[in-house]
Amino acid sequence: MELKNLFLRDKKVALDIASDIKKIAGKIEEEIKIMHVCGTHEHTVTYYGLRSLLPENVKVIAGPGCPVCVVPAREIDEAIKLAMEGIKVYTYGDMYRVPGSRRSLADAKTEGGKVQVVYSVGDAVKLAKAEKKEVVFFSVGFETTAPIPAAYIRNRNIPENMTFLVSHRLTVPALKYVLDDPEIPLNGVIAPGHVSAIMGASSWSFVAKEYGIPVVVAGFEPIDFLMAVDIILRQIYRGEAKIINEYTRVVKWEGNVKAKKLMHEVFEEVDGEWRGIGILPRSVFTLTEEYKVYDAREKYDIRVEDVMDFPPQCRCADVILGKATPIDCPMFLKACTPSRPYGPCMVSSEGTCSIWAKYGGYDVIRRKDE
Repeated sequence: MELKNLFLRDKKVALDIASDIKKIAGKIEEEIKIMHVCGTHEHTVTYYGLRSLLPENVKVIAGPGCPVCVVPAREIDEAIKLAMEGIKVYTYGDMYRVPGSRRSLADAKTEGGKVQVVYSVGDAVKLAKAEKKEVVFFSVGFETTAPIPAAYIRNRNIPENMTFLVSHRLTVPALKYVLDDPEIPLNGVIAPGHVSAIMGASSWSFVAKEYGIPVVVAGFEPIDFLMAVDIILRQIYRGEAKIINEYTRVVKWEGNVKAKKLMHEVFEEVDGEWRGIGILPRSVFTLTEEYKVYDAREKYDIRVEDVMDFPPQCRCADVILGKATPIDCPMFLKACTPSRPYGPCMVSSEGTCSIWAKYGGYDVIRRKDE
């Protein structure tokens, strides 16, 4: 392990920052709610038990930060329909078991559907070149994963039998939706490091400018996260609202300019649906007219019916928005478990329910709520 990572996981450093957090929080009378919008941040917080280091009046809330959790059931149903009709669908491992309306791509494969898990777009392209039949790549994720398929598409380095089912979503519109919702009062935001590496720290300046809320771009080690909380609390105590980039070792103010240019050459932003949220303006990518030849929806005219985003009693929608925690759901670790996921939040490694089920820590939440 690199020395910098050893420091970023140093117990003494973590406890020192936690002590400072408690001192500042003790000077603030009201409850402080800080939301992050990244599944990897939730993994760090839960895996390392960071909530146990925070004072009672500081709460860290998981927001819409799991990219496969927010893919609408309709789009998963589209992929399943193609697979059941004999068109091979390549997908990432995180997407494989996420339920659509009534079944997942994994279920479809057991029923004879043509589904194969791949590690990357490059793997899918190599496999497609060896296939004689039609194939589709189910391209999902936030801005972090969009540049690579964009590069293959722009360079037209794709076999004729391959098209893309594009399901990429943009994080800024989702955060704006959360900030506009009076049912989710927030005092601070921790911006996602992965997305910021592409889009830049500047993408989140609107949080401070338009909403008057401190926002910190943070890395994914325990010290990164605790520093972000500390910075936010200091701003609140001083009555400030600024954008701070804690993750300077990876994230630049302007982001990855080449990657952004590439994405916006191949994709255009349109209004689109988010599972658990609804239609958000200019929040999803679709292929531009120049590259529509690679659009699976255009080629196959996919139509699905009787779409259902969430099964009865599932509270994934509230968990995605930070309105509930997994333990508020009556299905959590009962009818819904990692081996038998009932809702989308229990599947992905970035899903809040999946993270809580694997690493626990929710006893801290119960104690603080009592």
